[in-house]
Order: sequence, then C-alpha cells, then structure tokens
Amino acid sequence: MRSADNKDRWIVALDPNTQKITLLDRQRDEAWINGPGIGYGAGNVGWLPDNKRVWFQSEESGYSHLYTVDVTNQQRKALTSGKFEIQKAELSKDKKTWYLSANKTHPGEQHFYRMPVSGGQMTQITTLPGAHEVTVSPDEKTLAVRYSYSNKPWELFVMDNKPGAKMRQLTNSLTSEFKSYAWRDPEVITIKARDGADVYARLYRPANAVAQGPAVIFVHGAGYLQNAHKWWSQYSREYMFHNLLADQGYTVLDIDYRGSSGYGRDVRTGIYRFMGGKDLTDHVDGAKLLTEKYGVSPQRIGIYGGSYGGFITLMAMFTEPDVFKAGAALRSVTDWAHYNHGYTDNILNEPYNDSIAYARSSPIYHAEGLKGALLMCHGMVDTNVHFQDIVRLTQRLIELKKENWELAVYPVEDHGFVEPSSWTDEYKRILKLFNTNLKSTPSGATGTSTGGN
Repeated sequence: MRSADNKDRWIVALDPNTQKITLLDRQRDEAWINGPGIGYGAGNVGWLPDNKRVWFQSEESGYSHLYTVDVTNQQRKALTSGKFEIQKAELSKDKKTWYLSANKTHPGEQHFYRMPVSGGQMTQITTLPGAHEVTVSPDEKTLAVRYSYSNKPWELFVMDNKPGAKMRQLTNSLTSEFKSYAWRDPEVITIKARDGADVYARLYRPANAVAQGPAVIFVHGAGYLQNAHKWWSQYSREYMFHNLLADQGYTVLDIDYRGSSGYGRDVRTGIYRFMGGKDLTDHVDGAKLLTEKYGVSPQRIGIYGGSYGGFITLMAMFTEPDVFKAGAALRSVTDWAHYNHGYTDNILNEPYNDSIAYARSSPIYHAEGLKGALLMCHGMVDTNVHFQDIVRLTQRLIELKKENWELAVYPVEDHGFVEPSSWTDEYKRILKLFNTNLKSTPSGATGTSTGGN
C-alpha cells in the first residue's frame, strides 16, 4: 500500500479469519518513494519457501537492498548492504538461491550475482566491464546475456552459470560501415560538487586539444536515468554526435546530475522541491572542472539536451548566463505546472500547495536572464511535453525583447523524433549553434582557435 502523496509505503499481513492487519514494514521518505525494485507500483515483494518470511526491497539504508520480514514475529533482516543498488532480484526454482543484478563493482557497471536465500556472500558470475542483462535457462545451467560496453552496442551471448565462465557471442549486429570508425571509449570521471558530493560523468576529449578550447556539456533526459556508465548508451545518437564534436576539437562532458538513477536515495531525491537547483549546479561545477583541469576556455562552453535535458539547458541559459555561452534546448519543459501530475507531484508536490517550488523550478519565470545564444527545437505533435509549452516561452522572450534565440518547429514529430530528416535537421542546427558561438576565440581570451566547420 502507498499513501496518496507517495511518501509512505506499507507492507501488511491480513489474517482472513480475524480480519486483523499486522504491519510488516513501513518505508517513509520525506521526498518520495522510488528506487530499483520499489518503483511506482507495489515493487518487488514475495514469499520465501518457508511461508513465514516475506522478501522485499527498500531504500532504508540509502540504497535499494534486499530484506526479509518474518510474519510471525515481525523480525526484519537485511540480506544485502553497501553503497550500491540491487537492481533486479529473483529466486532460483528450488528457492535456495538468489539471482541478483547489481552495480556493486562500480556505479557504471551492472553484473550478475548469486547468493544463498538467507543472505551471505554475493558471488559474482559475470566479469567483463559494462552491463549484463541476464536470463537464466529453465535448467539454470546456462545464462543468456545481453551485453554491451561503452563503445560496443548490445549483443547476445551465452555462458555457463558459473563464476567467471567465458561468454560465447551469438549475434554480430554491426555493419562494416559502423565498425570502420574508431568509436571513443569515454572516460568515466567524478566531479566534486560544491556540497562535497561525487558526481559521475562521461568525458570525451579531442585527440589534439588546444589551450582554451571549446566544450559542450550534454544533459540526459528523464531526470531519473543513468548515462555516465560503461555500457552502450540509450542516447546512441548523442553518443555519435559527441564523437563528431570531439573530432572537431570540442571537449564533451556528459553528467549524471542530481536526480539520476544508479546512485542511491540521496542522489535520486536531490532535486526535491527545486528542479534546476543541485541538478543545475552539478553542471556548473562540471564547467568549472573543464576550465581548471582540461584546458577549456570559460568563455567557450555550450550546453544541450532534450526533455529534462532541455529544461536544464533553459535553466542554465537563464540563471547561469555567464557560464554557458550557447545552449540547445530540445522538447523542453518550460513550466512544470503544465506537465503531468504523476511525475511532478512527487518532486515538487502540487502547484496549489507548493507554488514556490514550481515558480523557482520553471524556466518561463527566469527568461529575463538570457544572454547567450539559444536554440529551441520542438515537435508540434509532442504528446509528452506539449507544443504550447515552447509557444508560451517564445511569447515571453518576445515580450522581453530578447533577440539571441531561435525556434525550430517540427510539424510531424512527437516527443521522440521518428523521421531521419528531422533528426538530421536538428543536429545540423545544434552543430551550427556551437560552431558559430564557441569555435572563435572570444575577445580578450588567449589560445589558438580550432577553426570553423
């Protein structure tokens, strides 16, 4: 059971004879309940073979872990613990073994483990760096593994259900054209945020970087999603675009900002009541790292992203205008009061009882701060972030007499583009924005320009 505000979750036992209800577990989060195996539904809950203990997942420790509770005496036990997440859990057929997927070795890796049903040592089965999506065969002797690495798209493998067994590749889906290019293996780094938190990011560096060169920061969408990892990104187009940018002399940073998945409860809820707060300052701190460690000019940093990434781009251009010289905001939320209730009421509560959270989190109320060059792209038939969002912001920019912006409209596109011509047009516009505004050496800056496109 969950509370209407999604801040409480209860697991209870009902005695059908007496109709008595006994509380087995309560999870309370002053922000909102979520996390692997917990989610927006009931989450992972089931009986152990003794029919006395119920198993479930909880973020009580700050990370989603596996627990049991005895229905006869309400005694709870943590089966797993540590600064990592149990991302998937299932029992073997004989109910004596857990099969677990977790990011125990590194937040940016996913491995497959087994563990005794009552807890104990987690035995790692898979070994290659990257991500392993595992299905156990009916006889539990073999594993089907969907595997990928940062610069290697997903392929299907099989392996014996034994620690360290060799994976045998079954599919080879890549074309010769794809394999002809040396796709980069981006370095996964950590940024020390201003509040002391470690923020993970992917870094793409040009082969021949110049002093005071340009940089682009990418903002992934969805908010609660992970992209600074060691497997093939679901943002495959952006990954390829980042390779193109690096080829043209840009340093590219792709940040798992506050609110991202894979890092536990505190990161997940770091945006509570202020979207455009810590999630944005994580990008500002990333920009600072680029200038201090990687030779980037502080006057030649751009930012772009879609959906939630478009929202952050707008907030960056409006509220941190001296940090970002150019930004491309794609299919962006401009006013959270106009977005779907099931998403926003967890993070910002409701507009009628927390208007401050909505006002400080919505770009439309900060548009007067725009200084740099802004590109906005939006599909007219977007059923997620409705087209009226960008129309309202456009009118606001007109009223503010801002001139350094443009809007590209895609008449046949929904939230996720489908037509190749639309994708091509969008990326050409983004590249032109960055080349026009970031490639030339700013007045008063030193260093050698990397030249235009």
